[in-house]
Amino acid sequence: MSFENLITSLQDCVIADHQDPEHVRQTLTRFYDKLSESSRSGVKRCKERCLDEAVQLLRQIPELQLRGLGDTYLLLLVRLLLSLQLKMASLSTPCRKVDQMLQHLAKVDHQLVFRETLNSLHSIVHSDQILSLEDLQRASMFLEDSVAGRDVCCESCVSMLTKVSELFPVVLQNESLRDGQLCYVAVKVCLQIFQLLSSEVAPLVWKEDQRSSPVQKILQALLGIILGQCCNRDTRLLAGTAVAMLINTASDSRAGGAAAWSLLQVIHREPWLLTVGVLQVECSPTGKDGVDQLAISRGLLTCCRPHILLCSRDDSTKRSLLLDGLFPVVYELSEQKLDCHYFAFEVLTLWLKRVKDCLGDLWKMTDARFLPDNSSLLKQLNHVIWTNAESPVEGVPEFASSAFVLLLNLYDMDCKQFCDAERTFHSTLLQRIMKLPWEAKAKYHHLCALLPYLGVDLVMDQYGAIRCHILKCLSTNRLSPCGSELYKRMIQQQRRELCSGPRKTGSVTELDLAARWANHWQRVIYDALTSDVTLLQSNSATHLLPCTFQVFPSAVEYLLASLDPHAPGHLHAWACILSSYRAVTGRSPWSLQGGSTFQTLQLALGAADDKIRLAALNLLCCSPKTKESPTMEEITIMKKLIPQNLNSESSPFRQHFQAGVKRFVARIRDSCLALMRAPKGKKKEDAAIVETMQDMLKQGIGFVDWLGELPYSYLAPGHSYQRKKTALLLLSAVLETCTDTWRPDKKKGQPPANMGTLINRARQRGQWDFFSRTKQLVLISCLEDSTNEIRELSAGLLLRFFPPSFPNDITEVLNMRSKQLVCSPRVQEAQMGALMMKVLLLKSGDECENNRLDSNLTVSSGRNMKTSCLVRVLVKELEQHYQTAKVNMMLAARTKPIHGVLSALQSCLLEAPDGVCVTLDRSVTAEVLGLLENISLLLLGVLQGDCDASAAEKDTLPSFCDMGNAINSLISQECGDGQVDGEECVLLSEEHSLVLTCCWVSLKEIGIFLGSLVEKILTEAKQPSECLLTKQDLMRASKVFKNILLKCRHWGAVEGCSFGFTKFCASLLSSSDPEINNIPAQMLKLGLQVVQCPRSTSVTRRAAGLPMLILCVVSAEEASKARPLLALCVQTLLETAKTPLNENWDQTLDLPQVCAVHTLQALVRGAGLGVAVLQFAPAVAMLSLTLISSPCWAMRNAALQLYSSLCSRILGQRSSSEEAGPTQHSMSPPAFFFHYPALQPFLLGELRGASQDLQHPSNKAKLHLQPSLYPILTLLAQLQPGVQDSTETLSDFLPPLLQLSASPIYSVRVMASKALVAMTSPSEYMNILISLTAQVPGPQENCCHNHLHGQLLQIKAILERALCTDSAPSDELCQVLTRMYASQWLATETQRCPLVRAAYLAVVHSLRRHCSEDFLSQLSDALIHNLQNPQQGLQVGLSAFHQQAIHFLCADLKWTCKIWEMFSATSLDIRLSMVTWVQDGRALKQTVLKEVIQKVLHSNLQKALLSHSVEYRTTYLAALVVVMTDGDSVLPHSTPLAEPFLPECLDLLLTNLEDQRGGPEFLSQALRAASLLLSRLSDSSAKMSMLQRCCGILERQRAPDTPEVLRMACGEALCVAIVPLLSSLSDSNTLPAIMIRLISTGLYLLQDQSQQVRQKAACFASLLHLTRGGGQNQRSIYLMQVNQALPFLLDLLLEECWDTPGTLEVLLSHLPQTDLRSVLKEASAAGGCSSLYEQDEANVFAEPSVMSAHVLPYLLQMAEKSSQSSSVAQSLNRWAEESAAQVLDNLAACKQLHPGETLTPSWLALLMDPHLHSTLCGLFTRAVFLLRLLKSSDVIKHLCDLSSMHMSLQEICGLLCQNGIFFPSALTSAVAGELPL
Repeated sequence: MSFENLITSLQDCVIADHQDPEHVRQTLTRFYDKLSESSRSGVKRCKERCLDEAVQLLRQIPELQLRGLGDTYLLLLVRLLLSLQLKMASLSTPCRKVDQMLQHLAKVDHQLVFRETLNSLHSIVHSDQILSLEDLQRASMFLEDSVAGRDVCCESCVSMLTKVSELFPVVLQNESLRDGQLCYVAVKVCLQIFQLLSSEVAPLVWKEDQRSSPVQKILQALLGIILGQCCNRDTRLLAGTAVAMLINTASDSRAGGAAAWSLLQVIHREPWLLTVGVLQVECSPTGKDGVDQLAISRGLLTCCRPHILLCSRDDSTKRSLLLDGLFPVVYELSEQKLDCHYFAFEVLTLWLKRVKDCLGDLWKMTDARFLPDNSSLLKQLNHVIWTNAESPVEGVPEFASSAFVLLLNLYDMDCKQFCDAERTFHSTLLQRIMKLPWEAKAKYHHLCALLPYLGVDLVMDQYGAIRCHILKCLSTNRLSPCGSELYKRMIQQQRRELCSGPRKTGSVTELDLAARWANHWQRVIYDALTSDVTLLQSNSATHLLPCTFQVFPSAVEYLLASLDPHAPGHLHAWACILSSYRAVTGRSPWSLQGGSTFQTLQLALGAADDKIRLAALNLLCCSPKTKESPTMEEITIMKKLIPQNLNSESSPFRQHFQAGVKRFVARIRDSCLALMRAPKGKKKEDAAIVETMQDMLKQGIGFVDWLGELPYSYLAPGHSYQRKKTALLLLSAVLETCTDTWRPDKKKGQPPANMGTLINRARQRGQWDFFSRTKQLVLISCLEDSTNEIRELSAGLLLRFFPPSFPNDITEVLNMRSKQLVCSPRVQEAQMGALMMKVLLLKSGDECENNRLDSNLTVSSGRNMKTSCLVRVLVKELEQHYQTAKVNMMLAARTKPIHGVLSALQSCLLEAPDGVCVTLDRSVTAEVLGLLENISLLLLGVLQGDCDASAAEKDTLPSFCDMGNAINSLISQECGDGQVDGEECVLLSEEHSLVLTCCWVSLKEIGIFLGSLVEKILTEAKQPSECLLTKQDLMRASKVFKNILLKCRHWGAVEGCSFGFTKFCASLLSSSDPEINNIPAQMLKLGLQVVQCPRSTSVTRRAAGLPMLILCVVSAEEASKARPLLALCVQTLLETAKTPLNENWDQTLDLPQVCAVHTLQALVRGAGLGVAVLQFAPAVAMLSLTLISSPCWAMRNAALQLYSSLCSRILGQRSSSEEAGPTQHSMSPPAFFFHYPALQPFLLGELRGASQDLQHPSNKAKLHLQPSLYPILTLLAQLQPGVQDSTETLSDFLPPLLQLSASPIYSVRVMASKALVAMTSPSEYMNILISLTAQVPGPQENCCHNHLHGQLLQIKAILERALCTDSAPSDELCQVLTRMYASQWLATETQRCPLVRAAYLAVVHSLRRHCSEDFLSQLSDALIHNLQNPQQGLQVGLSAFHQQAIHFLCADLKWTCKIWEMFSATSLDIRLSMVTWVQDGRALKQTVLKEVIQKVLHSNLQKALLSHSVEYRTTYLAALVVVMTDGDSVLPHSTPLAEPFLPECLDLLLTNLEDQRGGPEFLSQALRAASLLLSRLSDSSAKMSMLQRCCGILERQRAPDTPEVLRMACGEALCVAIVPLLSSLSDSNTLPAIMIRLISTGLYLLQDQSQQVRQKAACFASLLHLTRGGGQNQRSIYLMQVNQALPFLLDLLLEECWDTPGTLEVLLSHLPQTDLRSVLKEASAAGGCSSLYEQDEANVFAEPSVMSAHVLPYLLQMAEKSSQSSSVAQSLNRWAEESAAQVLDNLAACKQLHPGETLTPSWLALLMDPHLHSTLCGLFTRAVFLLRLLKSSDVIKHLCDLSSMHMSLQEICGLLCQNGIFFPSALTSAVAGELPL
């Protein structure tokens, strides 16, 4: 009886039996409903949830009442549960929940449950058929997840073993079966039997009289699997565990040990006879991949009991299986470079754990120390752990770290046992750790492990740089986790030592502990939190602060005491400290600093920096107690904060902002639920408490209601992407938190069980109406947003939270709209239509409305009627598109472009609720496949220029030129021109773009859809007979993929198709059908044949789609298998690439060798292969380095690309820290050559060959190219320096690297110096320095300039690494200094090569802090003389020498002043170098120097402006700006200048700006400089005149279509000069007019598209705020947020200039236009797209609707103040008279819209219009303003009737709000009369 029949029978019994109590019948009915729901659901979490509820319901029925249901009823109930359990046999957790119900019924009738379970198992065990996968899964379930099932299995153990033994021969003879799921589950069942039924199995193995043939067969099969008959690595490892578990059944330790020793003979790689008890099997190893040893050792260590592991092989008592048998195997596995290196280290860790468990017995056996300090075992373990600490294999470094912890634990136990107090191993390890470079991750893992044994004080005393290194780690993403973990371990250890150490005296308070912490760490935390490095700030706040407060809660007092919120960087630190403190401790932060905490919080919430605002938000939102109700102050602050942060450009900010608000809402929800559950007191004194609780409940519900309404005001078209994205995220947070929608995809965060009571309470108050029709319309309008993210978010909200079906009118309109959109040639619009169709499908009713979709279509009945109906409609539509394209490709590209329907099919079919196989049948599937095949052939034919012939018949790949000509020919034919315009055009025509887009996007969609469709069908088909696709279908599908990948060059199509093809191959490779399983291998062989065959095709960039075809096949292989396809592929490609070129090769055609190299590159770069390609890395590296010398350019190019990709793959993660440099990676040279040993002799041979060529006397100074040399040097230079080479095998690299310093190629010399540093052990630094400096020649000696230059580069490179600490100079360093003193001639004119002189100066600069003053003085004097008398003529490197000399001289104040005093006398090149040095900010450290430079630049300004060099003029002005602003443009200085020619310079600058002379860079610097100089003018009249000109320039340059650099300069000009200028002109009568113009410019810039420009404008507002506040220190300027700066400028405008002419015009200029009729006309005329692409707005960030809401209050204030000024009243009345007619006309147009009760296509089109919302906002703003003027002025009352206009406005606004148009709250409040009119 099926589950459905059983449930029906039981439900009928419940209905028919009236004798049962009512509550029992109801409970049983609900119980069966939950079981049915669980059975139907395809989501695991949904099943579990339903079963949980079913368990609770069943337990509600007492046993007595269950017993009273009757035997027949109980029998049906047990069978029902067993049927459900068998149905979900592959899901462990649901099966266990069903078992809980069976156990409950077993209390009523145990025999019944046992008997029915036995019958279920017997149907499996006693069947005549071979066990299927489903049978095995059910048997596994009975063993693992069923109590009754396990009891039954005990009785049927022999029968089960017999059935399994019969299965293995069948499985092992079939390749697809033995490598698939069936073999794996069979082995799993064996393991479960051996483990769970050990008492039943043991006699069959260990007693001669009970020898079992089935067990012997199973053992034989398991050994065959382990030894290589199966390729699946996971199955082999599991088989090893099963065999070990079988051995573990031995009760006699000697017998078990003998079997284990026998099993370990696998290491000999020879056939042997395995003996396990009375069983014997022949074993023949077949492979050498090491998996057999790995499986056996892993199994023995995992399963065997200690007495077996300690068993000796012979009678010797000092030899054990654990030490003498397993360790050699484990050590060998750890040393090998296997593909399964991860598992080898897992086994090593297991071995150490088992040793720890058995250590006491080992001591007794050996009567000696286990790990003496000099023992070989300790050395071997230490060696293998340290060697693999930097392994590139994922997971191995973590296992090495765990092994190190275990090793230290074992050593410590050993020392304690034998009373060894010295523990020299610990100190040795500490010294080795300290010598590691700070970039080594192993340094911190090992130090964490060593810390408990040495103590914090000892480590910090000996390792003084530990604090600095922790900070460096936190500055690097790769190292921040281990650096923070080390800090955490250190402070935890510090607290333990302080609380329980020998120095503890009396009771220690928390403040005392915090004081001790502060002595060590306060400065570290302070420096990290206030650092300029963003990563260091965030990591310290995220990682260091929480663990600090967990260990030392009182540390908050010390951290806060060191902060000044007004100092730069401190505000962020303050917010981070308090938020972390509150989150960790749960204590209130508001009382920590008295009443100033909230004031500081307000500063943080309004700060310009996103990080500060986020930290402050976290402070408000976080609380470890989710039921802690927010205070009224917190809710008020949040209501102000949220609207001000909706348009941030930072995606991380938006995500964190949503998370913070969601936490806050969750606190409100939980606190409200707690308040509702709180007991109601009956005493009078409880009344006040109850009232307070009700108020808190009211404000909580009100806040959520406000937040739920807020987003809809900002989702209309016309708002910025940033605002809409944030609004949707906030809406999602509200709906996820405050609705009762359960989400099956989430394990946590589900709504509380009693959420419904809170929702009902809110709705009783008329709030929380989250799902109204008008809100639904707003989200529907977002489905046509221009960005995919907004569309997907809106669709997700509609589907997850809103009612399950749309109203009929909405469905009809959306259906029409979606049909229109999927036929759009614009890809974006077609995607909109596809998404809309998917939403319609999932939100439509259960019935399929054929008339709505297609009246001529008939659909057969089925379970998924609506999906089937829609799919058939789409298939028919796709057929129409195809037929249109066959007849007229141009028409199809414009009106039926195919790709939209394909996207819709993919969205609707693949995401169908009931699955693809339920939706489709064989006929529809065949029709879809045929269409996809025909369409792909047609489109490829279009690109090949032959639409009629089959594209598959052509093997040639058309070039881009051929495709272009084919499309042009098609256009000319179908447009009727008869000929193609002979005039060439660089840009593609509209028609050409349409055809090309139609072709490549459709081909891409075909690939994606076909791959996903095949994957779905094969996954859902439980039996091969049920599959909708035959082998022939799959072969046709593979042909489609082959054609697209091999015959389309468009990368978009290739990339999209490869995505689908990977899914296709993975599905086929996981199939149990060997014929289907073999299709990818055939495709691979075909691809490799194409690679090897010469082609007559033009050169293809990176071989087009051919590498992707091969990559997709090999990426689809299961990672757990041996990847035979990958091995075959790489071997074939290597052989092909090595094939010599033919004598008559043609460089204009594709060559097989080049194609093979490009394919190898694709494999190396492929993310799907991961580390699988690393085993081939040496061979690929040697190949690429060899082919770089090919005579073929295409081959050299491909080889170089391959080598670059390979280096990125094998070197691991790149260090992102500034100290590590941009080219340094995390793998050291010893680790690199340990993992890739084959590369060492090859690379060394190449280097030696190149260096020997240089040593030949005839080759000196001659250019001998060795193409592989520079790539090799680049690879070596990228290795991590500073790691000691303990084996000294890498010292062979040093001689050739030193000799390469003589290379005639500059870049080789530079890279050789970097490689020398990486390959040199730290202990050899000084020896090499002494050797190199000894070779520096004297002035009279002959020398090679190249060699000398290279030597100096090497000296400098090693010095920079060796002198990284501030220790005193050693004797060796003093020797180096002496030799450098003697070589001073290298910096003089005696040395004729400028590059050598520059290199010498760089060396001396590195040694500068150790050099004597006399030497530095002599050298500086020589440099000054040289700069005063520069060499004439063009010299290579002269400019570099000048720059180096200037940098060297300017490092000392005295010489800096000297060189700047002779500025005007130097050459242009030197002057350019000097101002470049200033531009870099080098001159700002000393005030005296800055003043000198500023004076020089002022005096030479006019001359510089007249220079013909634009570069010099631009750099000069940039340097001038730097010195005049201290490098900080927000802190200007307004000291007057007395230069007489300053007005002339200003006039020259302004003229250039007005005439736009010079490029944008020069003009931007000119604007900055002019603004600064303008503020320094002393002549007031001239200043005012030029200020007017400057205002005009700013107004022109602020336009959104001007270059960003000029708009940025406008903002900087406002900051650096205008603010002090306004202060100096405070008494001028013209100041208000100028102020208006400048504020208007600031307002425009605050709406700029560039975030940097907006921030500059906000800085301008901050400076004005600071100036007006007065009395504050300018060095502690507070930079406000952009959204706070805008209302501040408006406030300032109205406060200072409200009665100044022009203020009204400024306010009105920021309102959108109100020509509503034209907007409506354009919306109604927009029937389809007129072009493939549409023009973006110049400023997509500007939001006229939001600006209207900002401006309205200020317009109303002006109207309010009009009675105080007649001129203002006149201007307002004049505006009213001019605008009233237009406002009234537009209001009349609004009335004519008449959005009815049902949605219409025209109204939906209006909702989608990008200009409607902003136009309406502008209209309502003007209308409200006009109403206010009519109310206050009698002069204009004749214009219209006040009351009727007000009522009309309210009516229109209300009607629009009910039909999907929401307005900002400021507008709605004003219209409703809530704001004063």
